[in-house]
Amino acid sequence: MSLRGLASSWQLAELLATWLGLAVGGLLVLFQVDHAGRWVFAASTLLALVPTVISSVRSLLRRQTGVDLVAMLALAAALALGEFLAGAIIAVMLTGGAALERHAAGRARRELTALLKRAPRVAHRRDGDRVATVAVADVQIGDRLVVAPGEVIPADGLLTSESALLDESALTGEARAVELTVGAPVRSGGTNAGGPLELRVTAPAEKSSYAGILRLVSQAEDSKAPFVRLADRYALGFFVLTLVVSGAAWILSGDAVRGLAVLVVATPCPLILAAPAAIIAGVSQAARHGIIVKGGGPLETLARASVLLLDKTGTLTLARPEVVEVDPIPPFSVEVVVRLAASVEQLSIHPYAPAIAAEARSRGIELAFPEDVREQMGVGIAGLVDGRRVAVGQAAWAAPGSTRMAAFRSIELRTAIEGSSAVHVAIDGQLAGVFVLQDPIRPEAPRALRELRQLGVRRIHMVTGDHPDVAELVGDALGLDRVFAERAPEEKVEVVRQVRAEGVTVMVGDGINDAPALALADVGVAMGARGATAASEAADVVLTADRLEGLVRAIQIAKRTRRIALESVLVGMGLSFIAMVAAGFGLIAPVAGAILQEGIDVLVILNALRALGRGRAVRPAEPLEAAALSQGLAEAHRRLRPRIRGLATLAASLDGLEPAEARRQLDAARAMVELELLPHEREEQQTAYPLLAKMLESEDPTGPLIGTHHEIQRLARLFARLVERIPAEGLAPEELRDVRRALYGLNAVLSLHFAQEEELYSLLEA
Repeated sequence: MSLRGLASSWQLAELLATWLGLAVGGLLVLFQVDHAGRWVFAASTLLALVPTVISSVRSLLRRQTGVDLVAMLALAAALALGEFLAGAIIAVMLTGGAALERHAAGRARRELTALLKRAPRVAHRRDGDRVATVAVADVQIGDRLVVAPGEVIPADGLLTSESALLDESALTGEARAVELTVGAPVRSGGTNAGGPLELRVTAPAEKSSYAGILRLVSQAEDSKAPFVRLADRYALGFFVLTLVVSGAAWILSGDAVRGLAVLVVATPCPLILAAPAAIIAGVSQAARHGIIVKGGGPLETLARASVLLLDKTGTLTLARPEVVEVDPIPPFSVEVVVRLAASVEQLSIHPYAPAIAAEARSRGIELAFPEDVREQMGVGIAGLVDGRRVAVGQAAWAAPGSTRMAAFRSIELRTAIEGSSAVHVAIDGQLAGVFVLQDPIRPEAPRALRELRQLGVRRIHMVTGDHPDVAELVGDALGLDRVFAERAPEEKVEVVRQVRAEGVTVMVGDGINDAPALALADVGVAMGARGATAASEAADVVLTADRLEGLVRAIQIAKRTRRIALESVLVGMGLSFIAMVAAGFGLIAPVAGAILQEGIDVLVILNALRALGRGRAVRPAEPLEAAALSQGLAEAHRRLRPRIRGLATLAASLDGLEPAEARRQLDAARAMVELELLPHEREEQQTAYPLLAKMLESEDPTGPLIGTHHEIQRLARLFARLVERIPAEGLAPEELRDVRRALYGLNAVLSLHFAQEEELYSLLEA
């Protein structure tokens, strides 16, 4: 049995013994065996006095003064003055208070221990046609595992089944199931919510995501918060006050029993119970939301945060490049460029490849399988698609000589200004088009940063290794106070040292290069960490969900927990002081005082346990329905966004198209606007907007959005009329100008409108 288990068993035995002593002594007195009853009361008092003396001496050796000293004095005085019944009640009160604290801690740790208890012990390993059950510790990289429905994923791996449905709520706090397809990474700790699945192990169990989270949980259970040390300082003052009031009552009345009564009502002070119970409850509540806090110290410090320092890539941005524009170069069309480039990129391992393939899927373009593919790492990939040589990558490699083209120089200038990246496509040696990619800002970032400022964060800075032009664009878009650009990991540490002078500093990052800065900050927060990464090991708080709302929720929980702990301490001390004064005037006898103080202890512990509650948080009335709606709208945006970007592309290329081709493309654009875009906007206004208005009663954002819908409809109507009036011979210069104006207007308004909606729709997923 562990030392903690032995201590718990001894405390339980002590509790039962003191209760038994009080009961037996009471029965003896009831049956008029007073002498024996008094000795039983005295034995119960002595049973509690000995461990209290030991605890008090240990505290003094650690230079800590707590109200255990008051309890020790009260028990000793009760024995000395012959108030054995009062001493027995104090003994029951002390052991009962300790039991209550253990119960509070046990209930508060429920969410943390749930993670530990659900850790898988065995795995099912496939060897040919046989499936053997082995210990999780015996799982090796490359093993093929079978996970039955309802089982916890035992190790990280890649999905080899066609599809899988996982419940990762225990890790992330998000109730929505995660759908995966073959080849997708699978992290341990999730529960198989679908049919049997198979995966190929990529990390042994001891290095898996879930094992890393369990280590973080273990660290989270044992740390002592600075706020508890603050409670110890309160305890010192309260101890002195207790001695003064007790001594004054004894001296002024000449009755030592009054002094004892004062000691009794001050024992044990709620101080030593309320703060730890509230802090532990807050840590547990955070774990319920997928926030691993390594003890009470970081939680208490997080509540006082006034400066926020954020990494850029992966924290403020998604760290997943997206295609924001496709610029074809005549005579090639957008569809041809996307189809041929995405077909080759299917076999590429470059980070931009998934984005280009996703662009093809969003346009509904069917891909071909390439032949004779060769990839030069960091430069590009080339292959044959339908007999045509396609090269995708850097311009000088894909299409030598293209850098002299005016179109290339225009794209190069724009990407440099915007901080975007360009991927060039050559078909049969001729530059055919360019993909422009960006790492998008998280849709929830603007709202999350506003909420953080409302929670008391005065200054929000960003630190990144990116070029200043790129970093400043993100900083301006989010309204950050300062941007620290082109900072290496060691320079990020210096930035942390610099901003800590402004107040309690929270550093948020997600990568290995952020680990030193996370360790130095007052509170380091690793966002979206997956177990034993350098960032999560160095951080004080780990957000297992890859969303900024986790940081907002963490600070909300921290502030609420600290407020509840502080009010429990102050209310408990206030009630105890009132009772001490009453006892000093002889209004409360020692026995009655002991019972009264027990009631005060119960009251403050129950109040401290309020930290387990969720508090006030904005949530949709039907979260599953809201989440499904948000997913559907996000999918519609992904499908429509390439078509919206195509409006600007069409506007730029109109004067180079033949009249018939221009008319065909304009008709297609008009059909997209009328048959896809406008119905989508009407659906949003009818379904999503009422739900958002209900969620944000005091700050309804849907009025301006509806106004934007009216402008979209106006531009769409104008565009349709212009297309109807195009003569057979093609556009005249003035007509070309009007059509371009309408197309550019629709592109600009819709791009801004989609960004605003996606920020708000992130609320539906929270």
